[in-house]
Amino acid sequence: MLTVIRLGRDDAAVLVEGARQAAVDLGIPMSIAVTDESGHLIMFEQMDGAKVSSIATAIDKAFTGAAARKGTHIYNQLCVPGEPTFGIHNTNGGRFSVIGGGLPVVVDDQVVGGIGISSGTAGEDLEVAQAAVNHFMKFHADRG
Repeated sequence: MLTVIRLGRDDAAVLVEGARQAAVDLGIPMSIAVTDESGHLIMFEQMDGAKVSSIATAIDKAFTGAAARKGTHIYNQLCVPGEPTFGIHNTNGGRFSVIGGGLPVVVDDQVVGGIGISSGTAGEDLEVAQAAVNHFMKFHADRG
């Protein structure tokens, strides 16, 4: 029997808060998606002014971060012709994202969810996603 640890709504809200603050600091309105460990959406926020096209992209990045258990930027580097993972972006009904900005959320070496950010460049999206994860980890460390 398996015991599964997953993010809840309160945890998702902490991640969204961290992402929102990082996006404000960058001056880029973002779409922010948080999923559980299986890639199912828990929470979504679109900041005023975020690109409409970033909604599905953020959700797919969060799905990939959680379900594949690696950052989407890693798959971007591996999903090129000649590499063994070329074409992976066409799996899972096209939901598998190889655009930077999706990360797994890991607690005690276990993936508990994913976060996906979209509306900036892939680098900016990754920066905001990492800031959200850092905020989440600090929040939980401060709580003891």
